[in-house]
Amino acid sequence: MSDDRRGDAGDRGAHGRAGDGQSPEGDDGPVGPIGDGRTAEADDRVGSVRRQQTPYTESQVIMTTVKMVSPFVFSYGLFVTFHGGGSPGGGFQGGAIAAAVVLMVAFAFGIDATREWVSNNVLTALATGGVVVFAGIGLVGLARGGTFLEYQLLPIPHPVKYGMEGIEIGGIALIVGSVLVGLFFLLAAGYADEEAAVADGGADDNEVRDT
Repeated sequence: MSDDRRGDAGDRGAHGRAGDGQSPEGDDGPVGPIGDGRTAEADDRVGSVRRQQTPYTESQVIMTTVKMVSPFVFSYGLFVTFHGGGSPGGGFQGGAIAAAVVLMVAFAFGIDATREWVSNNVLTALATGGVVVFAGIGLVGLARGGTFLEYQLLPIPHPVKYGMEGIEIGGIALIVGSVLVGLFFLLAAGYADEEAAVADGGADDNEVRDT
């Protein structure tokens, strides 16, 4: 008699939970509202981000390789920059190579640690200094009755040679290098923010589903 009562109570409890939109399977079954497409979509989105995410892990091989290679790559960038006025190369190529060194360090030691080392203030100062040098050399020609970037009018010995080197080294190289590094950090920060937002959205959906 008591077993029949317990069986009837269990059946009523299962039907009652099913009628409320919850699974009668207990704690192992889904507890969220049935047919909630938004929750399933959020779960798929979070799972996709987690599959695409590649967490940063320290690798002694990569870190040691970057430590050994980066000084030579940076020296080659300086060589290309300084000899760009009279040989193949120039400030654009040299600035890009120097920026690649910062990107290698970021991939090896972490983007956040590299961003603390090369802050936004440093990048802004380099880019601003490059623009000032470029505009200053170019405006000297206009001030002396010529055209913009007319090196012959610079009041220095060998004006064409040194004027061009000033533009390549102090202007273009600084602008290109700082802009490339800044864009890299900006893209990395945007991906991290999007990933965090998606993860937070999934967590919120899980909380709503648990309630």
